[in-house]
Amino acid sequence: MMTRAAVIFIANAVLVLLISSSGSNRHVNAQSIGAAPSLTPTPAPAPAPEFVNLTDLLSVAGPFHTFLNYIVSTKVIQTFQNQANNTDEGITLFVPKDQAFSSLKKPSLSNLTQDQLKSFLLFHALPHYYSLSDFKNLSQASPVSTFAGGDYSLNFTDISGTVHLSSGWTNTKVSSSVHSTDPVAIYQVDKVLLPEAIFGTPPPPAPAPAPTPDIGPVADAPSGRLSGSESTPKSSPSSSHKGVNWGVLNCLVLAVSGGFMIFF
Repeated sequence: MMTRAAVIFIANAVLVLLISSSGSNRHVNAQSIGAAPSLTPTPAPAPAPEFVNLTDLLSVAGPFHTFLNYIVSTKVIQTFQNQANNTDEGITLFVPKDQAFSSLKKPSLSNLTQDQLKSFLLFHALPHYYSLSDFKNLSQASPVSTFAGGDYSLNFTDISGTVHLSSGWTNTKVSSSVHSTDPVAIYQVDKVLLPEAIFGTPPPPAPAPAPTPDIGPVADAPSGRLSGSESTPKSSPSSSHKGVNWGVLNCLVLAVSGGFMIFF
């Protein structure tokens, strides 16, 4: 049989083991609780691009009422609006002022079919956003296809920072920037852009008028009254000769008459 001392020793040993095991578990649990799991922060979603209302922009600028009425009545505004807000490319518009339409005599837009009118309006836009500085490189890529596609293209030339456009029928330039913030650029042009795909080849320019011959001033007619020596007519040689002959004849007559008077 075990002695009382042995029993006490074993009990103490078991108690020490239990206490040690319990402390170790508490330390491990404390570390597990204290160390929070590291989570990668989720980036905040990018803000949605601001909706660009082309109708509002064209209503307050210009005046561009004629162009705006055309694109609204033909629903081309919906095509432009979708390109501006629902694509990554953006849009560039070339908008003539009302005066440009009113001064357009020939050709007339009233004779266009509905499809031609839509193509004519789409011809005033590029399916990409271009800032003014982009046109310097764009001029080297001319001709550039417009929103109308196909043969509806424009030629660009950058001259000292001024953008010039040519459509075959029309030669004009960008006169001002109405709005130029990605994804929409709106530029004012001085003339209506007329595509050759609709209106054909433009007529040749009228020949320059012939130069007017250089005619000198007409000399003034001589006045009826002359002054000084000019008022006395000059004797011609024949009249002087006649005067001398008559003088000699008179002298002879007087001499003969005198002789007769002496003798008689």
